Amino acid sequence: MLDGKTRLATFFQEGCAKIRMPQSFDGRMEAVLINSSGGLTGGDRLSWAFGASAGSHLTLTTQACEKIYKASSDTAEVTTHIEVGADAVVHWLPQESILFDQASLSRKLEVDLHETSEFLAVEAILLGRKAMGESVNSGMVRDRWRIRRAGKLIHAEELALSGPVQDISAEKAVLDGHVAFATLLYVGSKAESHLATVRSVMDAQNGQGLAGTSLWNDKLIARFMSSDGFRLRKLLIPVISALRAGASVPKVWTL
Repeated sequence: MLDGKTRLATFFQEGCAKIRMPQSFDGRMEAVLINSSGGLTGGDRLSWAFGASAGSHLTLTTQACEKIYKASSDTAEVTTHIEVGADAVVHWLPQESILFDQASLSRKLEVDLHETSEFLAVEAILLGRKAMGESVNSGMVRDRWRIRRAGKLIHAEELALSGPVQDISAEKAVLDGHVAFATLLYVGSKAESHLATVRSVMDAQNGQGLAGTSLWNDKLIARFMSSDGFRLRKLLIPVISALRAGASVPKVWTL
């Protein structure tokens, strides 16, 4: 922070991983992540690392949905590490990852929070593009989250779909045939006060799919699933906005 505004201290990029920062007029910073290769396939490696110093406010998003193409061999790997300092706020809001048939993806999200910081994260996956008549008959996707606060692990989860993805996702205890799903996590002192608002917003959008949320120790987590990406966004965006004090998703989501 400098003169009440979030400023860039250190910047490094290489390979296909690019970052652009649109001009901001409210003291906050937004970073748009770009994979200039246009997508990922087996054997690709993509790594992001971010740090928000004390009192800063940072929103991280992606220029477009990340496409995960068919892998003839090996697995595409994406790792993200985020550090959030005292009284800092980070919103991790990438657009959806779109899996193509026979794609193979392994993702890791590692977050270290100060005990007074605030963190909002969303990760969404589309099993093909329904509007294009696509489906994912087989493939693999793994998603690993590790969130720590003051050095203590407060959230860990593992998602794994592997093999006959279409058959597995059709199971009622898995996705019940839905092909678009997302996880949202909010960590901060306002979590309890947000719960009623988030549930009210979800109820208002219940025709778009299924959603549910829970609260525990300053941690609010929500799950969403829907029949396609458009309806998933109709579920997600109002909830994200409620957790961003009325601000909508980054503009690149709607370009």
